[in-house]
Amino acid sequence: MQQPKLSIWLACFAVCFCLPLLAGMSRGQGSAAASATPRARLQSPAIVSTAIAKTYSAAPDVEIGPWDYPYGVNPLTGLAYPSVEALSRRNLIVKVSNWPPKVRPQHGLNQADLVYEYEAEGGVTRFAALYRNNAPDQVGSVRSARLLDIELISMYAALLAYSGTSGPIQNIYLNAPYRQQLLSPSLGDNCEQAGFCRDAAFSHRGYEHTMFGDTGQMWELATRRSLNIGYRANGFAFSLQPNDGGREARDIYINWYDRTDARWQYDEDSRQYLRYSDGLPHLDAVDDSQLLADNLVFIQVIHNRRPDLFSPGAIDESFELALWGRGPAYVLRDGKLYDGFWWRRNRNRGEALSLIFPDGEPILLKPGRSWITVTRALDWAQISSELADPSRSIVSA
Repeated sequence: MQQPKLSIWLACFAVCFCLPLLAGMSRGQGSAAASATPRARLQSPAIVSTAIAKTYSAAPDVEIGPWDYPYGVNPLTGLAYPSVEALSRRNLIVKVSNWPPKVRPQHGLNQADLVYEYEAEGGVTRFAALYRNNAPDQVGSVRSARLLDIELISMYAALLAYSGTSGPIQNIYLNAPYRQQLLSPSLGDNCEQAGFCRDAAFSHRGYEHTMFGDTGQMWELATRRSLNIGYRANGFAFSLQPNDGGREARDIYINWYDRTDARWQYDEDSRQYLRYSDGLPHLDAVDDSQLLADNLVFIQVIHNRRPDLFSPGAIDESFELALWGRGPAYVLRDGKLYDGFWWRRNRNRGEALSLIFPDGEPILLKPGRSWITVTRALDWAQISSELADPSRSIVSA
């Protein structure tokens, strides 16, 4: 039963936020708005909006998702969109380098709604950063795409921005139904029109690490191509109140063949997870803030070798990460660890990752930013209730 105090806040929020947002909505979101009940359109944005966080205590157990989201709520974060522009534009994936260590600190990762980290090859990880709420003008360095990105394009009904890729994978991209959703200098998208620009200030990192992307220009290009449509991506469930149970987990360390590592530590003050790499705080160059996440998700995914994509004797090889079906998962929020599964109920557009318990009930994420680590085995993640000394976690460059 709704409390009177919450109803008053909801009415005020509807006048201040929901009604102006309704008036400015694009045609692409009209069907989503029509399908939501009036109560849902008003209730959920008020509960999840950081602007009125004091109302959370009045309804701490309200859940949204994983298949239906009230109008005005971003399914990537469980938070209200900050603007009509954010609500109306399309999910955008930007490929960002994480190796060698000299590419750090990267630009714009803390402005992403959601980040996937996965092994590109030989213990080297790469990031697929998803943007919707924010539009940073310098993200990167921008690097090449991989086979996994094919799944992410579908899961998040997204645009994909990347520097280039190997010939066999590029051929797959060029002959795929999602060809128009690709943004890349390798396809003729340049600095002036698409925001893929070289920055000579980073030439010491090597030429391949000097490209950065302007997400605003990327969305403008998509608009000119009639592709900038605000599709939703279902899958996540959110609540301010975590699931019952869980075990204390404040320190998480993972190492990819002693080439790349990551340590996340739960910060009691901010109630977020902070990242370290090579024993040092992993920073965002935009403002020197430490990389952070409200939720950490580790998923075990089969890594299939695909030597068939290359000529016999070629030294190149690609991994196909089988991000379909389901597999084991760890979910961490509020300093606690939950064991469960990741699941994709199908491979249709906008059917993204879900997180569930063995009985099928959703694992509830904290409204905010999530970081998903794709790994070959969950036991690669060393998890402790005690905080370790991050400086002891140093891998070879």
